[in-house]
Amino acid sequence: MSPEILALSIVILLFSVIVHEVMHGLIALRFGDRTAEHAGRLTLNPIPHIDPIGTILLPILLFISGSPILFGWAKPVPVNPLNFKNIRMGEFWVSAAGILANLALAVTAAVLYHIFSAVNPIPFLLILLNFMVNINLLLAVFNLIPIPPLDGSKILESQLPYNLARSYQKIEPYGFLLLLMLWFIPVGRTSLLSFILGGSTAFLRNLLGL
Repeated sequence: MSPEILALSIVILLFSVIVHEVMHGLIALRFGDRTAEHAGRLTLNPIPHIDPIGTILLPILLFISGSPILFGWAKPVPVNPLNFKNIRMGEFWVSAAGILANLALAVTAAVLYHIFSAVNPIPFLLILLNFMVNINLLLAVFNLIPIPPLDGSKILESQLPYNLARSYQKIEPYGFLLLLMLWFIPVGRTSLLSFILGGSTAFLRNLLGL
């Protein structure tokens, strides 16, 4: 990977995770919660969104280790569901907003990829658009996993009957451990987590014609 492509790939990664978080805050605002707005997080300026591990350390380690992908996350946007006009509906749409934003970015990049491939195939640009598709599909699929603190857990919780939702909340302290288990459970030559992410993103790429 050339330095130019690496640098632009990092910019695309940052943009994608920031859009994901900003959408959480914007939809929360629509449902009556101004927490993210008051925290100055409804902005595409990367500075307020930087997470030392997810935005800086992890991408650097992945690059140094020769990983074929770059991955990361931004600092979670603060949301207070108690401010929502409708708590369960608010939690559903706020949680889904980031995932839908990443899917929208992936679709947009895929459309541009097909257009430029047909009209004026510039390898440098096609590589970046392909990366934008990949990273946004990966972010969407990863966040759909129904394990706290991922968005999928809040989406599922908002749809469960009250008693089941209360029981489901009890796994929250063990969410990180459960994700680690998915990472270490072997499936063939890969892990269960990689199998889920890889298979799902490959399926979605196929739907996008890539």
